[in-house]
Amino acid sequence: MRSTLWKGVGFGLTSGVITTLGVIVGLQAGTHSRLAVLAGILVIAIADALSDAMGIHVSEEAEMEHSTKEQWEAALFTFISKFIFTLSFIIPVTLFEEYTAVMASVIWGLILITIFSFHMARVQGQNPVKVVLEHVTITMIVVFLTHYVGEMVYTLWSV
Repeated sequence: MRSTLWKGVGFGLTSGVITTLGVIVGLQAGTHSRLAVLAGILVIAIADALSDAMGIHVSEEAEMEHSTKEQWEAALFTFISKFIFTLSFIIPVTLFEEYTAVMASVIWGLILITIFSFHMARVQGQNPVKVVLEHVTITMIVVFLTHYVGEMVYTLWSV
């Protein structure tokens, strides 16, 4: 169960943080609507968490190295962790004004990615600084790209 727990939590946390940050930043830049951002977070927490859980389940089945129980454990831990970590972004979005909410969300996401990446690197005997920098860089690329896509959409299609 330990490997399925860490696989599910690692995937759920990473996917939840990066996807949610992309949606928050992109929707905010593209709509300037707190309601759209909140709806996006809730949709990710449900639809994307279930989708990722099913993806992990199918991936585990395809490997044919894990029991049916382990496949479902990994799926369950993926769903629960993505659901919880995604919903945690509702807090800054509802507490703060537009710009501050986005910045607080990015900071919260980077904290989560950093803590998990550091822990994972240490457990695996890897250089934590290298692993953290790699994961934070990828996260920030998503943040920048989705921000500019949102701004482009707003500029091109806003009335």
